[in-house]
Amino acid sequence: MTEQLTSPVAPPEPAVEPAAAPAPPRRALRAVARWAAALLVCGGLGTGTALGITSMDRADVPGLATRDDGRWDYPRLSLPALPAGSPRPFNEGNRGEIHHADLRALLLPLPAGAEQDKELDGGWVDPERYTAAYEEEKRADLSLALDDHAVRHVAARGWTMPDGTTARVYLLRFNSAGIAERFKVRVIGVGLSSGLPPAGSPSLELDPGWTSSGVVENTTTYLYAETKPYDGEQLRLAYIQSGDTIALITHSRKGGAPEVPFHQSVILQNQLLG
Repeated sequence: MTEQLTSPVAPPEPAVEPAAAPAPPRRALRAVARWAAALLVCGGLGTGTALGITSMDRADVPGLATRDDGRWDYPRLSLPALPAGSPRPFNEGNRGEIHHADLRALLLPLPAGAEQDKELDGGWVDPERYTAAYEEEKRADLSLALDDHAVRHVAARGWTMPDGTTARVYLLRFNSAGIAERFKVRVIGVGLSSGLPPAGSPSLELDPGWTSSGVVENTTTYLYAETKPYDGEQLRLAYIQSGDTIALITHSRKGGAPEVPFHQSVILQNQLLG
């Protein structure tokens, strides 16, 4: 049994009250809180049911309040069914917070109008393909760290939108949440700074427009944006940790990468992993 989901994410009925008309900011934030709580309840209903993500009103997510906000048109999404008897990452009894679903099925799909990257087509990639997202002088050490932390799988998808925005999503799965946490902190160095410098060494700061609204409990998100002046393209970069899995999401575009679709991509990828 699979409940459908679309972008951004909202709870299945009747777990929450019907969506209200656009409201002032405080009411909108309360709506997000009700939605997140309902989503967590649904996550514990059983290991054989794929959790649904249904359409959320734009007014429910700060920064997505109008119909011409630039949000991308993602297809309807649903979490993949789990192998029989396998719990979801944050269910009781899953101490390692392991994702038992196929990692490739947890990648964001292509939004409408996107041109698929032929090398990042939603399948498995070598760890070296992931390390290419970082400065060349750091790649050898990063490859060793991936071996040391016994990364199990790396899946990736990339695309380019008609407006020139290039998007990349990498998912790295480790043997447990603890190992993923160590890799995030000790190798990437995520925190107040973006840590390990991405290719081109852009100057990144914490994304001032990010509010963390809509993310799943027990997951963490870190968003950064390249500061002006841009060297041709602006880079937006995000990390998500959800149990044993770490996601790297990048959007870049000449003259500036739009904020709204970047935040949308982060929210949706977070929900797929949570």
